[in-house]
Amino acid sequence: MNLKKTIEDVTVNLLRLAVTELPKDVKEALKQAYHHETSQAGKTQLQAILDNIELAEKTSTPMCQDTGTIIFYITAGADVKGLDKVEKALYDATRRATTEVPLRPNAVDPFNRKNTGDNTGRNIPYINWEIKPGNGIEITVLPKGGGSENVCAMGMLSPGEGIRGLKKFVIDTVVKAGSKPCPPNILGVAVGGGADIAMKLAKKALLRPLDKPNVNPELAKLEEDLLEAVNQTGIGPMGLGGKITVLGVNLDYAVRHPASFPAAVAFNCWAARRASARINSDGSTEYLTHEVR
Repeated sequence: MNLKKTIEDVTVNLLRLAVTELPKDVKEALKQAYHHETSQAGKTQLQAILDNIELAEKTSTPMCQDTGTIIFYITAGADVKGLDKVEKALYDATRRATTEVPLRPNAVDPFNRKNTGDNTGRNIPYINWEIKPGNGIEITVLPKGGGSENVCAMGMLSPGEGIRGLKKFVIDTVVKAGSKPCPPNILGVAVGGGADIAMKLAKKALLRPLDKPNVNPELAKLEEDLLEAVNQTGIGPMGLGGKITVLGVNLDYAVRHPASFPAAVAFNCWAARRASARINSDGSTEYLTHEVR
């Protein structure tokens, strides 16, 4: 197997799938949101979203003009040879996808404000690595839109505030965000570790499917409580009022220092794009989030 070429080709396909076809759990959650929404303005927005999703699939066209900043999550088997080729494959795949899909060029130098034109540059696409036993590679792409990224929040809470303080922080963050992240949203919430750790965990939590509850029953209950609370804000679809502001809340954590209580909230817009595939040692590929015809 030519590892570099296989990863590049699979990643181009993942990027195409991610921006043109939502995973089943997100589509189903949006359909359920339409069913349960009581605001006429909210239902109108949800119907427009569902129509947009259907049209994007039929035409293989990105469902949103903002195709995001490209973030990869790589889980590599410790026995895989040639892991040094993975980064170049991902960068080359991003350049190809920018032209072939196409993706909007979203990589801008923060100092000279020049667009690189191909969605790559210093530390972008950003690659998160995890090494596990085995001889396969799992690739997940998260194209993160600018609107939802702009309202992500990090807070250093007082340890004495506990869960009550966390709930207040999450609700205040959603209220402050309002319509900016194109609701209905998905929230990734994380506490503990440190400032950078909490936000990394919160963003990774966005990858968990909405139909897979937290394996920890206490955290699953807290996710339900947070979902109920944020949906009582009345922000509604696209901020026009209604019952459905958030489709789901995914919670994660790290143990923390006794003197600090980091908390992070990461938003995904309704276009909660993600795509995953596993490349086996024989070169065969399994797509985990989409049916590939």
